[in-house]
Amino acid sequence: MLKLLGAVLILAATTWTGIEAAKVYTERPRQIRQLRAALQSLEAEIMYGHTPLHTASQQIAKQLAKPVSCLFDSFSKQLDRGSDSAKTAWEQSLKKVWNTMSMKKSEYDVLKQFGETLGLHDRVSQQKHIKLALNHLEAAETDAERAQAKNEKMLKSLGFLAGLLLILLLM
Repeated sequence: MLKLLGAVLILAATTWTGIEAAKVYTERPRQIRQLRAALQSLEAEIMYGHTPLHTASQQIAKQLAKPVSCLFDSFSKQLDRGSDSAKTAWEQSLKKVWNTMSMKKSEYDVLKQFGETLGLHDRVSQQKHIKLALNHLEAAETDAERAQAKNEKMLKSLGFLAGLLLILLLM
């Protein structure tokens, strides 16, 4: 009876480990979609609402789930504190929140490049920069979905099978 309980615990632990390892592949496309939606909302607020950047960021943060909402919330707070520029506030917010996100360096580079143009141009030019960032994020989302399809199921199965192997070796 004790062996059976141990086997169940081992199997549960390794399966859970596999699921946790696969979570990165599940979260990345979802977070990229959220970022794309956030940038589209930002574009609408800038173009049609004539909303100040800190107010628009605050509204967008309320609409999103964590950790993407934390990026826009932090950005809004940095602007409210009187940061030197929107670029500086964006970079500081990105650095602060990045470790909680499941994205790669390529997405970081796209967002950093986008932040360099924030608040420097008129509305039409800003819209072009937002669209450019959206195009880059769309390509990254396609890549993330491909990686998810390739690796997520494998990692979950690997966790389960590693548990079975360990149980067989210990019995």
